[in-house]
Amino acid sequence: MAEVKIGSLRKSYGTVEVLHGLDIDIADGQFVVLVGPSGCGKSTLLRMIAGLEGVTSGTITIGSRVVNNLPPSQRDIAMVFQNYALYPHKTVGANMGFALKMAGMARPEIEKRVNHAAQILGLTPYLARYPRELSGGQRQRVAMGRAIVRDPQVFLFDEPLSNLDAKLRVQMRSEIRELHQRLKVTTVYVTHDQIEAMTMADRIVVMNGGHIAQMGAPLELYDRPANVFVAGFIGSPSMNLIEGTVQGSEVVVDGGLRLPLGGLRADEGRRVTWGVRPEHLTLGTGGVAAQIAVVEPTGAEIHLIARAGGRDIVAVTRERADFAPGQQITLAPMPGLVHLFDAATGNRI
Repeated sequence: MAEVKIGSLRKSYGTVEVLHGLDIDIADGQFVVLVGPSGCGKSTLLRMIAGLEGVTSGTITIGSRVVNNLPPSQRDIAMVFQNYALYPHKTVGANMGFALKMAGMARPEIEKRVNHAAQILGLTPYLARYPRELSGGQRQRVAMGRAIVRDPQVFLFDEPLSNLDAKLRVQMRSEIRELHQRLKVTTVYVTHDQIEAMTMADRIVVMNGGHIAQMGAPLELYDRPANVFVAGFIGSPSMNLIEGTVQGSEVVVDGGLRLPLGGLRADEGRRVTWGVRPEHLTLGTGGVAAQIAVVEPTGAEIHLIARAGGRDIVAVTRERADFAPGQQITLAPMPGLVHLFDAATGNRI
């Protein structure tokens, strides 16, 4: 195991810079998730750690070594890809042990490592099968087993669950997390799915446009987003964000909508973005008058898309009331759960 340090890391393709001086410290044994929209640079960063992309400037340190100029085979890392990358003509056992065979390891040691990894991942009954005879989840376990047998200092995962169906993604999510808790190997995991990031990470790095928007524990990002981008990206459904002007204890929006500050303070006349999470809105009296536009039952919850002052506001409720489009309701934010951001910079106030 080893810590990973990213220092002032930049990546350019010709005159186009895609990573803008990133600084990230990943502690030994930590599970860190890089998350962000498509094109934010998260996979490029992972490939640079793996040695599959060159470094324009800055440093990547694994353990005590700066690895900028080392090939992937000398970085003591193991990578799990999105497409599994299994050899179709080799059995599960041969796939898992292939890298060790190519490294010249003795056959008894290879078999020992493969059997150990297969036991951890529940693959022992499938060692003689071929990839075509496995389900998607089993193939993903084989790809993970191939990484485990190498006993690396760092695991790298590049969107490994994106090819699986929703139910299997949930199952594999917990399996990967449990595997990390058992092996305690430093892990860097890339995903575009913020639910994966929230449920799996010790620490999340939210990326946007080649910059780090915020780093922190999952609940830290959820409870105190540093800016409008993180506020809108973390959480599902995403936070309601409405721009307006501070007047007394309210934010006044063009069109006459008035939103309570919820005990927060900001300079009179300041342009701000008011935010509240859908699950932090209550239905009752004394709130913002709104009209239901769409009702979305999800089972445990009902999502209401309501319109107030020409703006859409999403609310989540567990009530089993008979909601219908066109119905008038009032929405009030729970005390202390309103967020304010500067309208110009997008940063939290």
